[in-house]
Amino acid sequence: MKILLNGEAQELAHSELHEIIKQHEFKPPFAVAINNTFVPKHLYVTTYLQDGDTLDVVSPIQGG
Repeated sequence: MKILLNGEAQELAHSELHEIIKQHEFKPPFAVAINNTFVPKHLYVTTYLQDGDTLDVVSPIQGG
């Protein structure tokens, strides 16, 4: 399956969102959006990506 992950083309074996997060070792806190739609944390286990989806995983940035 091919997706865009944070703007980069990726070929993935898993379609389960929680498996993709685990595989890429994203560290909390972060937010997730699929095709520009926010995904609540409690839905990570039941959310599946499809070929061609865009997945954005973003961490908060501190600044001043």
